[in-house]
Amino acid sequence: MVGALMGLVLDPVLRGGRDSRVGGGGSLAGDEAVIDCLVTHHPRLPRDRMGHRLSRSGRSLIVEAARAVYGLDVTARDLARDPHKRWSVPAHGLHVSVAHCDTYSAVALSRGPKVGVDLQDERDRPYAMRWLGELLGRTEPAGIRDFAECEALIKASHVTKETFAGVRLPAWRPGWRPTNVPSYHVRSATAGPAMHLALAAEEPVPVRFLRRTDGTDALTLEAA
Repeated sequence: MVGALMGLVLDPVLRGGRDSRVGGGGSLAGDEAVIDCLVTHHPRLPRDRMGHRLSRSGRSLIVEAARAVYGLDVTARDLARDPHKRWSVPAHGLHVSVAHCDTYSAVALSRGPKVGVDLQDERDRPYAMRWLGELLGRTEPAGIRDFAECEALIKASHVTKETFAGVRLPAWRPGWRPTNVPSYHVRSATAGPAMHLALAAEEPVPVRFLRRTDGTDALTLEAA
């Protein structure tokens, strides 16, 4: 499965970082500061008695991504969280973040800066968006893309939902944009039908986006 990563290029929809590739057969090669972001579509998620989809656990998604992207033999016991609830794999020097929404998940793995990832789908949330717009110092409601970027920033930094007032997001453009949280940057793009993916990191390093579908028993990595 790891070998299937060889030669994968950036997804054209999620393009914005340098056109990098996974090297060394999927291993952690070199000292390059880079964020690998694995987006997975889960078309066969089970449902509960009420018909609601049951999402995969964050721990299992992180373990699976570390194995798929780098070939690391890790388990949930190898994961750690710091006082700000940021995930890491200490034995391999990885900062990690995970998100899932509807039938999509995203795992960001960083050999360099701390990272946060979030997924949000387009749903009507007028009160939440109006409240978020006020927090961001705007006269109009925030958008779903803003929501995803804010959540990613909270996951990556020391900022919490209780201390978020005063945070400002720059106007959207492709690629990384600096926020007013010292050293932290955000970026976002479309990850699927009406689905927004956002990343936040301590510095604007290159990003490699990979896609995968687990619609079969054997997980396969698809070329972007």
